[in-house]
Amino acid sequence: MALVGTDKDMSFYIGREASKLWKRFCAEVTTEINLLAENWKYLLGGFICQYIHGLAARGVHYFHRPGPILQDVGFYLLPELGQDRAYISETVFTTIFLSFIMWTFHPFIFKTKRIYTVLIWCRVLAFLVGCQFLRIITFYSTQLPGPNYHCREGSKLATLPPPDNILQALLIVPRGMLYGCGDLIFSSHMIFSIVFVRTYQKYGTRRFIKQCAWLAVIAQSFLIIASRKHYTVDVVVAWYTVNLVVFFIDKTLPELPDRTSALLLPVTKDSKSKEENHKLLNGNSGDPAEWRPRTQINGKIVEDGKTVHEAVINGV
Repeated sequence: MALVGTDKDMSFYIGREASKLWKRFCAEVTTEINLLAENWKYLLGGFICQYIHGLAARGVHYFHRPGPILQDVGFYLLPELGQDRAYISETVFTTIFLSFIMWTFHPFIFKTKRIYTVLIWCRVLAFLVGCQFLRIITFYSTQLPGPNYHCREGSKLATLPPPDNILQALLIVPRGMLYGCGDLIFSSHMIFSIVFVRTYQKYGTRRFIKQCAWLAVIAQSFLIIASRKHYTVDVVVAWYTVNLVVFFIDKTLPELPDRTSALLLPVTKDSKSKEENHKLLNGNSGDPAEWRPRTQINGKIVEDGKTVHEAVINGV
């Protein structure tokens, strides 16, 4: 009898939570659709620029001429991974890439949220487009012999024959993206990784994840060089160029609305226990007279559930 009652309670709990999750998802979809209707031009422009960047990277492959690998300090210091282990750097990059995408869509699932998916991607695409514009100018200015295995002398993939028609020139296939040559300075993998991690550094809420993300980007830098996918200069230039571009573009863009600023926190009273305050902080109902607006102080964010307060004294 007790077991049957437990199963019924569990089924009731699961049904109730599923209903809450579905309502939360539908509400978020409605909100994001409204934002998409207002900002679709920015997203479309950003995705078109991604295609142009891919087209430019394929175009420079037609000009690539294999030659002796240039002297590189990173190649001397880091042992070569070899073709059999070249996938390691791609695995790290894919982990960063997919993790960031999943995080940008977390408002559809989780109750606690700080970003809007549409607005965060408008911002990210602006960063990517700025960096990729500089990258196109750079790798078309000077073509270096590629250090990757398929770009070396004797490889059939090192050069591309002229396209037979305009469709072939405009078509971007996944194989061409993986086996491109000539688009070296500066690393596209580093552009995406640094932009993603910097965005999470500003808008994410988990300090441990932030630290792990930066360690993953640093590890990826060494793995790219050890895999001989880029010269060391390609990675070094990416580190300071991407950070500078993101810094200046971020200053020009309007700040994203902070969804947590809409939350209400209870006024602290001696008569309130810690458990009651904890319930109110998690969104449970309470006396409206005991609620006050939560203001965002000096642009600080909530990390690991704790509000970082910083006093701002003007005129001192």
